[in-house]
Amino acid sequence: MPRGSNPERERQYEHVERSAEERGANTGRAKEMAARTVNKERARSGESRTASRSSKQDAPSGKRGGRRSGGGSGGPTYDQLYQEAKRRDVHGRSGMSKSELQRALGK
Repeated sequence: MPRGSNPERERQYEHVERSAEERGANTGRAKEMAARTVNKERARSGESRTASRSSKQDAPSGKRGGRRSGGGSGGPTYDQLYQEAKRRDVHGRSGMSKSELQRALGK
């Protein structure tokens, strides 16, 4: 934690770190996530000397809830598409790529 941090931010840091580790993040990644979260909240509330524009204008970390993390499209996986094609008895499904399965299924 940065020098001069208050007990509330210390608790927040520990909570975020513990939650990340429970979700399976390694210790280093959990500490990084906790530090970034606390630093952003400090910037939003005016507790830090400097703050980026995104820190001030973006949705709060707790409200955003990981909407931007991961980077996946949120669409079905190849296996899910394959199982759907199997259920619909799509011929030639075993040789199809993910995009071909999507086209065959109309997704």
